Amino acid sequence: MYRFGSINYLNLLPFQTFLKQRVGNNSFQMALRYTKDVPSQINKRFKQKRVDAGFISSIESSRCKCTNLGIVSKGSVYSVLLIPGRYNIDTDSATSNQLAKVLNLEGQILIGDKALRYYLMYPDSNLIDLSKEWESRYNLPFVFARLCYNRHKRDITKLANEFASKRWKIPQYMLKRASRKSGIDTKDILWYLNHIQYKINWREKRALRLFLKLSQKHGFRP
Repeated sequence: MYRFGSINYLNLLPFQTFLKQRVGNNSFQMALRYTKDVPSQINKRFKQKRVDAGFISSIESSRCKCTNLGIVSKGSVYSVLLIPGRYNIDTDSATSNQLAKVLNLEGQILIGDKALRYYLMYPDSNLIDLSKEWESRYNLPFVFARLCYNRHKRDITKLANEFASKRWKIPQYMLKRASRKSGIDTKDILWYLNHIQYKINWREKRALRLFLKLSQKHGFRP
């Protein structure tokens, strides 16, 4: 039995599409138990070994066994935002809160679909895109999460490599379902997904090492 934990945001819609197609294989379908939640809860379940694999916040992944698949952005990501002002964390995320500290920025943090909805509603408001701010300072992409595993190394690594090797098209029925659930138009979903990548290569690994190093300087202890 594979207990798989996935972040319940649009940024993983391509991977969820891939898994759904993979589930068409009867033997894989029988072996998969799929759990969706916000990043902080997936992190918690993973640490407790209540899931065998999942996308784990990068700040929590330093001591995990991980693949070279993750949630990565270069430049603006539009779903990790800071509204300058009084400090107010988003309890759904560990990495975004820590990223704001590393960048020495204070304000209200919004992540995920609610952040994307906010941007689409108020594109001209005084928002700071944390991914864009990171890239402007360090000229590197930002890794928000990594696909990690507690068990089934060979199978999870195979899944990661298979997904990374192909361009996956999202069927219209899944796009429409995601649109109804998120309250975001299908064309905006596709536009948003163009700002996400999933392969973790040497530049992404360098960015992750730098983020973890800077986080430790700001008092984070894994």
